[in-house]
Parts: sequence; structure tokens; C-alpha cells
Amino acid sequence: MKIGIIGAGMVGSAAGYAIALKSTASDIVFVDQNADLARAQAQDIAHAVPFSSAARVTAGGYSDLSDADVIILAAGVSQKPGESRLDLLSRNAAVFRSILSDLGPLGPDTILLIASNPVDIMTQIATDLSGLPASRVIGSGTILDTARFRHLLGLHLGIAAHSVHAYVLGEHGDSEVLAWSSARVGALPLADFAAQRRVPITDDIKRQIDTGVRGAANTIINGKGATWYGIGAGLERIVRAIASDEQAVISMSCVTSHIEGIDTVALSIPRVVGAGGVGADVFPELSPKEHKDLAASARSLKDTFEALTL
Repeated sequence: MKIGIIGAGMVGSAAGYAIALKSTASDIVFVDQNADLARAQAQDIAHAVPFSSAARVTAGGYSDLSDADVIILAAGVSQKPGESRLDLLSRNAAVFRSILSDLGPLGPDTILLIASNPVDIMTQIATDLSGLPASRVIGSGTILDTARFRHLLGLHLGIAAHSVHAYVLGEHGDSEVLAWSSARVGALPLADFAAQRRVPITDDIKRQIDTGVRGAANTIINGKGATWYGIGAGLERIVRAIASDEQAVISMSCVTSHIEGIDTVALSIPRVVGAGGVGADVFPELSPKEHKDLAASARSLKDTFEALTL
């Protein structure tokens, strides 16, 4: 499998590093407006490859991505002082328009994987601009929020995080919804398992975990400026599901035709992903409040997208 990574900053390079070390793809090509940065990231990762895999890691131009199976978009501009969110989105939409124009016509089997924030809006923008089916334009969405949720639940329960099956839905951002109602450990509902372990999930524990999930990015950003390892691993996980045609269930963002009374909006719910991209949605059991919160998240994203000038 050949992977193109547009944007050689910390997120793009972390994704490339994870993909290379896990042998998820045989060919990884970095493209960046700063050609020296793309070349440096490619060489640095290539020098790590002999310790673990046989991936080929290079830097190139848009023409080198014409046969890429998956193209990760991790490019974008930063917010200026005093700039509104809509103005920032408009500038990032212009960046995506330029990139997709330079890429030229995309093959019918190409999958775009969006990592640029705000990822849900950028996923819908990329879907509109690329002309690809929604199933082939995937945003990383809440894959990282879901990992944070499982990590904190695992710590509380004293078990491995990958044994926890719980999802964060909706926006990757302020309006995201932690789906407590559908959380499971093995074959048991979360509350039943927690009772067996004698570590109940109280309202206070829920508040602590909710705060930990929502505040994780700010904590990391305050400490080191940005987050990149977690999302890099999340992007690798999505690419692996595509490369191996896993039909894995992962919480990701893509344009959804109808959800909670809202039409045509990009947001995250669990989805079945394989070689063809998103094959099906898996809607979890939710409480009335979680339904209401997810509807509010969808409406917020829809209103923001509709306010944009593309």
C-alpha cells in the first residue's frame, strides 16, 4: 500500500512514523509546502525503518501521489490573533482547495484521510471539494477522544484500555458526547463490570473522566505546545484497517446523510472501515440525554459549515 502525507509537521510526521514502524504501508511519501521539512522528516523516519520494517519513506511532490491508496491531509494554517473561527475555516478551506487542485483528478479508489482541525468541518469541506463519495473521505474525528475515554476508564477499572469498548460521538471538540450508556467491558455493561471490580462508576467518577477527556488536549498543549503522538497512532490505526480490509469498527468522522434530525453533516459515530473506506455506520445505544446532546453537536457543526463561504 502507498500512503501520501500532505503536511510534514508534527501530526503528519507522527502518523508517518507510526505507519513506517508498524509496516502498515510499503511506501510513504511526504509532501509539504516546505520541501526541506518534508525531506528532513522523510529521511529521519527512513533512518528508523531498518530497526523494525522495510517501508520506503521519501519526500516528493503532488505528482508522486497519483497512485497513492490513501492520502492523509494534515496541512492547514494557524489561527491569527483576533481571527474568528469562521475566518480561520475559510482560510483552511482555501488551503484544501489549492491542495486538491494541485493533486488533480483523484482515482475512484483513493481514500482521503483528514487530520486537519477542526476535523469535522474540514472533512465536509474535503468531501465537497474532492467530489469523492462520503465513504472515501474520512476524518480522524473522535478516534483520539475515544482512546482517551478508554484510557481513563481502564485506569479506573484496573484493566487494559483495549478491553474497554466505549465511544465518544459527535464533534471532535467542545460538543462531543461520551456515550456512557453503551460502554461495555467484555460482555458486560460498564456499570456491571465496575460493580464486580468494586470500583463503581459514580456521578463524580463520570465527571472526572469527562473532564479528563475534554481537557486532555489543553493539558498537553500547555505542557508541550501541541499534541501529535496520540493522533499519529490513531491515523495509523485507520490506515491499518484500510490496508488489511479489516472491517473494523472505529469512531471516525464522515459526512452522514441523516443523524438525530440533522441532514448532511460530518461528525463521528462508530463506523465499519475496510479497503473501500466506510462501509456502514454502527449507531450505539444512547440515553435520552445523550441523544439530545448528539443532536446539539450535529446542529452546531451543521450551522458552522453552512456559515462558511467555500
